[in-house]
Amino acid sequence: MSIRYEIRKRVKAGAAPILGLLAISYFSYHLVEGDRGLFAYLKLQHEIEKAEAEYQLTEIEKKRLETQVNLLRAENLDLDMLEERARHVLGLAHPDEIVIYKDK
Repeated sequence: MSIRYEIRKRVKAGAAPILGLLAISYFSYHLVEGDRGLFAYLKLQHEIEKAEAEYQLTEIEKKRLETQVNLLRAENLDLDMLEERARHVLGLAHPDEIVIYKDK
């Protein structure tokens, strides 16, 4: 009987630390690997940085296009811009000019 008693006593004494260690391990794992864990946070931050960079490029392109549109408005028509757009749209060039097409 003393062996059984000793085993039960040691199991009871060791159960709380083992359960505590398991709980800490469980929460630590999910802190790092979970849906809202550290790796998910870093991935989300990287996606935000990419989106902000794309937004900046889009804003630059928008400003460039707004400048071109403003140059083609009737109030302040730029004849050089008008000629450039007409040549581009119609595919015209002077006989002494070389046309180089590039993909955008």
